Amino acid sequence: MKAALAHDTIEAPASAARDPARTQTITRAVVKATSAWELTNKEAADLFDVPLATWSRMKDGSFKGRLDLDKITRASLIIGIFKGLRLLFNGPLTYGWPKTPNKGPGFNGHPPVQVMIEGGIPAMMAVRQHIDALRGGT
Repeated sequence: MKAALAHDTIEAPASAARDPARTQTITRAVVKATSAWELTNKEAADLFDVPLATWSRMKDGSFKGRLDLDKITRASLIIGIFKGLRLLFNGPLTYGWPKTPNKGPGFNGHPPVQVMIEGGIPAMMAVRQHIDALRGGT
């Protein structure tokens, strides 16, 4: 119980993390992306690196905590990947790509979401860069 509470009350240095309206907007966007990708609650909580109870509060809109820098970074990456996939694909891969096994470099046949959960922020950054590169960006 104490671990979940610690995640709910960590203050971030960014002003967005201290603004309840912005926190709600950020968590809603992350919930929208993970729902579109059809992640389980456990997968979504693991990807956002929060306890399942905290994720449940985020999902139902009752989260009253603050987001630390780690969570803001994860949210930015999740939203960026979500947007990149929407720009890159038209069809089932738009939302299905994160859970589709990938033989590309860095994935080793695993779904990108599994790679991101296991690898944390560095893996999420690599996936975001991969999506941007597929789109022709840098």
